[in-house]
Amino acid sequence: MSAGGTLIEVSGLTQHFGRKGWFGGGRVVRAVSDVSFGIRKGEVVALVGESGSGKTTVGRSMLRLIDPTGGKVVYDGTDLAALPPAALRPWRRRMQYIFQDPYASLSQRMTVGEILTEGLAIQGIGTRDERMGKAARALDSVEMPRDALARYPHEFSGGQRQRLGIARALILEPEFIVADEPVSALDVSIQAQIVNLLRDLQERDGLTMMLISHDLSVVEFLADTVIVLYLGRIMEMGPVDAVYGAPAHPYTPALLSAVPSTAPGAKRTRTILKGDVPSPINPPSGCVFRTRCPVAMPACADTIPPDRAVGPGHRSACLRS
Repeated sequence: MSAGGTLIEVSGLTQHFGRKGWFGGGRVVRAVSDVSFGIRKGEVVALVGESGSGKTTVGRSMLRLIDPTGGKVVYDGTDLAALPPAALRPWRRRMQYIFQDPYASLSQRMTVGEILTEGLAIQGIGTRDERMGKAARALDSVEMPRDALARYPHEFSGGQRQRLGIARALILEPEFIVADEPVSALDVSIQAQIVNLLRDLQERDGLTMMLISHDLSVVEFLADTVIVLYLGRIMEMGPVDAVYGAPAHPYTPALLSAVPSTAPGAKRTRTILKGDVPSPINPPSGCVFRTRCPVAMPACADTIPPDRAVGPGHRSACLRS
């Protein structure tokens, strides 16, 4: 998958959620803290990490589905994080989101035709007939029959609904798509079909894509670059081959060791982390991974590790790197 110049530059992205009232006590959930990375045109970048690591929050903050607490998201020279909501409308055509749950993300009260053409109508694109023609072609692109336009989402299987969600994202012809756990809610037999579809669409249309996933085998197949998150901070990032072949941060091998092997008779040594993921309300000082790190040292409690180059395009935020 070839990539061109930088399309998106994320700098210091931070997302904190306040908790107010009797039960919140004024505490702050530090979902994402000081996350920075770039995405080149035509590149597939994957965000990986355990549940609660901040993957979805990063994706939604980038597209302004939720407003970031701080930082910049510079898309083709414009900081989306600084734009007022009304100014975002023309940018919505250029960036779209594929949601994780194909059952909850499609309105049961709208036909497939209404769902697919809603964005076109909001953007004032074409006549009704022209919009329906685009919807029919969008169904073609995800290998769904055109007669689906008059039907409702509940009439389709989970895999078919996910294809409809992908068609809805593609109909505006975006440059950039965030695919949030696009196969995790599907049966294993359907997952491979959707993964292959995403790869075919990306290669055919040259889409720039952010893949959010906990399935590292899917990431290895689809992505060019992988970013490893833990408790809202980047632990490691780099080319997929480099991160998978020579992980530099102590957290990464634990994630990779959980990937099942398909080789007959292959044995894999599991790296089991001790303890639970700390609360984002009260994250550890210094390196947030230190409370579970097998090689932590006293300095880890005092210093937030800067990311350092450990190879071409490969960086790690560890004092031992």
